[in-house]
Amino acid sequence: MKTLLLLRHAKSSWDDPTVSDHDRPLNARGLRDAPKVGGLIKQHGLTPDLIIASTAARAQVTARQVALHCDYRGAIDTSSSLYQAPPDEYRQYLRSLPDEYAAVMMVGHNPGLEDLLEQLTGSYEKMPTAALAHISLEIAGWREFVAGTRGQLIRLWRPKDLPS
Repeated sequence: MKTLLLLRHAKSSWDDPTVSDHDRPLNARGLRDAPKVGGLIKQHGLTPDLIIASTAARAQVTARQVALHCDYRGAIDTSSSLYQAPPDEYRQYLRSLPDEYAAVMMVGHNPGLEDLLEQLTGSYEKMPTAALAHISLEIAGWREFVAGTRGQLIRLWRPKDLPS
């Protein structure tokens, strides 16, 4: 049994039109929400064994803030292949992981995260910025995480569900 946490990056800033999409920072709301997600993860005993994030600035800052507030002690893996990635990129990355990781969190972007969640669970769920999906996978090893793999959505938290 494996646990997968899918986290869409927190709200980004569009204040500076000269900043590339990849380099957009978090806005004030994003900077408030990311630590709350970390606290929520800690409160529910879901601190992952590994955090993987897209190389986009907003995903990196989200991952670092969440890690800090959920007492994650490991390094955060980064992957440029997760920037604006389709579900297959997430699957491919996960398939390469050692089986020692029982719980993994991926910090990425839509529409890829929503699409992956739908493919895993069979139902469409909106994932606004800072949304966190907790999925249970009935696989023994990450190499088994293939296109037909199904999971159970245990819970989906959206920003409105975060503690104030």
